[in-house]
Amino acid sequence: MEKQAIINFDHFTFQYYSQAEPTLHDINLKIYPGEKILIIGPSGSGKSTLGHCINGLIPFAYKGEISGSLTIHGRDTRQLNIFELSKMVGTVLQDSDGQFVGLTAGEDIAFALENDCIQHDAMHERVHKVAEMVDMHELLGSSPFELSGGQKQRTSLAGVMIDEVDILLFDEPLANLDPATGKKAIEIIDDIHCDASKTVLIIEHRLEDVLHRDVDRVIMLNEGRIVADLSAHDLVCSDLLRQNGIREPLYITALKYAGASVTCDMQPGYITTLKTNSAGAHLRAWYKAIQPAPPRNPHPSIISMEHISFSYDGVRPVLQDINFDIREGEMVSLVGKNGAGKSTLSKLLCGFEKEDQGIIRYRGEDMHDKTIKERAELIGLVMQNPNQMISKAMIYDEVALGLRLRNVPEEEITPRVEKVLKICGLAPFIEWPISALSYGQKKRVTIASILVLDPHILILDEPTAGQDYRHYTDIMEFLVEINKLGVTIILITHDMHLMLEYTPRAIVLAGGKLIADTAAAFVLTDPQVIEEANLKETSLFNLAHMADIADGTAFVQGFIDYERKLKNR
Repeated sequence: MEKQAIINFDHFTFQYYSQAEPTLHDINLKIYPGEKILIIGPSGSGKSTLGHCINGLIPFAYKGEISGSLTIHGRDTRQLNIFELSKMVGTVLQDSDGQFVGLTAGEDIAFALENDCIQHDAMHERVHKVAEMVDMHELLGSSPFELSGGQKQRTSLAGVMIDEVDILLFDEPLANLDPATGKKAIEIIDDIHCDASKTVLIIEHRLEDVLHRDVDRVIMLNEGRIVADLSAHDLVCSDLLRQNGIREPLYITALKYAGASVTCDMQPGYITTLKTNSAGAHLRAWYKAIQPAPPRNPHPSIISMEHISFSYDGVRPVLQDINFDIREGEMVSLVGKNGAGKSTLSKLLCGFEKEDQGIIRYRGEDMHDKTIKERAELIGLVMQNPNQMISKAMIYDEVALGLRLRNVPEEEITPRVEKVLKICGLAPFIEWPISALSYGQKKRVTIASILVLDPHILILDEPTAGQDYRHYTDIMEFLVEINKLGVTIILITHDMHLMLEYTPRAIVLAGGKLIADTAAAFVLTDPQVIEEANLKETSLFNLAHMADIADGTAFVQGFIDYERKLKNR
């Protein structure tokens, strides 16, 4: 007797009323009780739309035309209301700001229990238990507006975990999390899946990070169609990831660079199951043949912090005695756990906050008396949350806004706006309203609105969060090009792949203190720095040890040098 599917798409097609073509085409998919499914695909592939169909946002919030059927627990979703579906499917949204309903983190986590009239003592006990699982137990009294992006995401995760639903849907749960918290989130999701027998669906760009724990199947979408339904092992052995613009795990890339064949009998879907017996010799020979990259010529200092300390309330220090010097034309990563002080540091550089102690210098000159407007001529900041930057209804007007405020002639504005929109992958949407864009597309609008101003220093807070690999690469390669022209770039990021690939140097914060200022390869191979800053050891380091390469740090650096050499050809 065939097992009954808990979710069943049968020749399901969906078209938004505002679109000329369907977003989902003839979807046939069965998901069974207790399965853990990863859904991947490039931006615009229909991943989030598929999720919205499951959790009821389609058709109740986003209207469109449906053909075929979608049943959950054997009931057609068109015959259910949004409340009934919310008792079947719990969702963590990609944009956590759109999910908050409480005045504090604790209230938000407890919301579902309040709706169900759970007794006060039992509610408190469950809230504290779940908050502890996601490391939010000390911030239950905090307003959502006081939380970092990662803390908001963890609050949303707890709010879904607390309700007794059969299906849990996570829409890019790692987007705003530091590496160690992201790793823990995947472990928490896996524990819930195993212990409570939940059906778990994860929509995520960061394939390797999700594959920290087992999944039953990986569903790949592109252009609204299912193009693969495979195990993790079968998927990474195929060329489907590259063909569909999705980043493959770094250790798989290294194996291919070394000329090793990646086959299913190696069990390559997870670094923990990978068998390197047949590949070890290839890896060792490739590593020995890599030529180290020549050192870059030193340039004069462009921005520096000397003994900087800062507190928002005068009681709790956020930054303590920070010292660093960034040279003209550098591309540097600023990394560390959520709440370490990274975004605060960028606010001090831009003048949004004033340091309590110490000196910030631009080309050797004390910036203390420079206004925010004066600093904006030198330093451009792209914030983590696009909703905090966007102020116009139309894309063109948003990107042109800074130029218009600077009284640039309109005939000069148009080609500059068109150029950056093309670079940021938004050229087809130049006349679109911003409200029609996805969260990831809004991120690209905010990057374009700053790039168009030609700043000397560009600070980007999580520039690639929510971006697929193609758009991630387009944006980063563009940043590399303007970096070569002399623009200094500071990337605040949780993406350790980005740090390794693009920034030779990383500044690491933990607890408001600078704990490392060194090569990116060293940061991801030093156990003490990894633990203090909530980072995660790179799989390349694990691969080196599996191949009996003694110096794992040098192997990681060799991989970086080799990849940069390929890109510069």
